[in-house]
Amino acid sequence: MRRFAFAALCLSALAVSTSAFAADYPARPVQVIVPYNAGGGTDLAARVLAQSLEKYLGGTVIVRNQPGGGGSIGTSATLHAKPDGYTIGTGSQGPLVMLPNYGGIDYGIQDVDFLALMGRNLMVIAANKDAPYNNAKEFLAYAKAHPGEVTVGNSGAGGANHVATEGLAMEANVKLKPMPFGGSAAAVTAALGGHIQSVIAHPPELINHVKAGNLKPIMVLEEKRIADFPDTMTAKEAGTDFTWAAWKGIVAPKGLPADVRAKLVDALDKTFHDADFLKKMKDMGEDIDYRKSDGYKALAMKDAATAEKVTRAIGLYGMNAKK
Repeated sequence: MRRFAFAALCLSALAVSTSAFAADYPARPVQVIVPYNAGGGTDLAARVLAQSLEKYLGGTVIVRNQPGGGGSIGTSATLHAKPDGYTIGTGSQGPLVMLPNYGGIDYGIQDVDFLALMGRNLMVIAANKDAPYNNAKEFLAYAKAHPGEVTVGNSGAGGANHVATEGLAMEANVKLKPMPFGGSAAAVTAALGGHIQSVIAHPPELINHVKAGNLKPIMVLEEKRIADFPDTMTAKEAGTDFTWAAWKGIVAPKGLPADVRAKLVDALDKTFHDADFLKKMKDMGEDIDYRKSDGYKALAMKDAATAEKVTRAIGLYGMNAKK
């Protein structure tokens, strides 16, 4: 009986201690790990977010850069941190849903607590002005009639743009010829010069060339048409149910105390509705697409399934795994 009473007392004390811990959170600085170098888009966005998050979290928020491994090193550090709310990180599409397919990393999507989606970078296929197709339907029809001949430049082998091209081809039942380059700028330049017929990139990377008449946007990989190219068809309008965009958000390791997690989620919600934060992000050219935890997780899981399907089909799955 005494042992039972002692055990009950210990459990009660633990509950009180945990509750007090959560009530005091944050009692020390919260760090946001960015798995890329300082000065990049994700880093700058995280620093703007940290400033606003401090106001709603009621404590200091610092950004720590931990680059390397295509984002896997910093992402691993976030997901293997103590789940106490003092270490969170930016969760990007590449490290979370692409790299696990290639092997050689120590985490998977099942290890992620998705707190809030910050934004997405949309994908558009544009063609050289002399390409023999002018819209999405003509593009897919031409690709079907000329299997393996339609070149689509991308920012690098195995990257998000490459996977998007292969995923689109699989869904549309056509054979495209993806052409990897050392970044989107090089791929766009090749399309401008007519060395390749088309390129997949983000709207800001294309819009000036489109305005100049040197590239023509032919397909948007979104549910609906977009403001930058309102006359450009979606893949869905062309009969192919395929969407894809790069994205980033805020993640944490699994196992956060429920009330600590709730406080973080609430502070993020308020941040993503903060007028000053939204203005700063807009001034930086960042597109905010705030989604709560469930929406963020659903997007990531959908993209993870697509990425696995594509990387298996093109022979890249497990390429970095230890033999």
